[in-house]
Amino acid sequence: MSMKIIYEDNHLIAASKPVGWLSQGDETGDWTLMDEVKRYIKWKHNKPGDVFLGSFHRLDRPASGVVIFAKTSKALTRMNALMRDRKIDKTYLVVSERRPVETSQNLTHYMIKDSKKNISKAYDIQKKNRKESRLSYKMLAYLDQVSLLKVNLETGRSHQIRVQLSKIGVPVVGDMKYGATRKMNNYGIALHCHTMSFVHPVKKEPITIKSGMPSYYPFDVFRDFRKELG
Repeated sequence: MSMKIIYEDNHLIAASKPVGWLSQGDETGDWTLMDEVKRYIKWKHNKPGDVFLGSFHRLDRPASGVVIFAKTSKALTRMNALMRDRKIDKTYLVVSERRPVETSQNLTHYMIKDSKKNISKAYDIQKKNRKESRLSYKMLAYLDQVSLLKVNLETGRSHQIRVQLSKIGVPVVGDMKYGATRKMNNYGIALHCHTMSFVHPVKKEPITIKSGMPSYYPFDVFRDFRKELG
């Protein structure tokens, strides 16, 4: 799969990240979405030398969807401030195993990450070093023993959606690390960043950047919702 540019202006550029791509570099040294977007800018705008591109958020490697980069240092500083102040609304589409007990719910857990094992855990009780983690979800449909959920992320913890949904017994399809039993053909997980909404850091206008629902399994189970969701 190849990445797709879904928004660009003089300050920001956004791509739809495919499953399996790193958002930015790690110890593997693998090619990243950031590398590809830099190459795209260099080609499209015929830029000599290095291309500046700033990262202020990321998506897990097996997930897909909206990733935004800053094309200027001013935009990067302001987008970092929006992230810090939780002024960016992020909506995800998730296909989970089984049906949640509640069709909609606000979830609060307290999470801690084991960096050596790259795994996070969620608890019901707050203790030292555990970080409060909040999200809300709404079930849009239930078919073929999987649920289509719309998730709004309020905090940004490592693997947060994956861990919190697993905690309530509805792990993300494909997410074997957190209890899933169904695999995806592309070795990804059914977690897609659908929209990011915020006030543009330079233009000061409201903006929503969207990546449409994927067409592959298990999202294709809910193909009738694709037009509605965009």
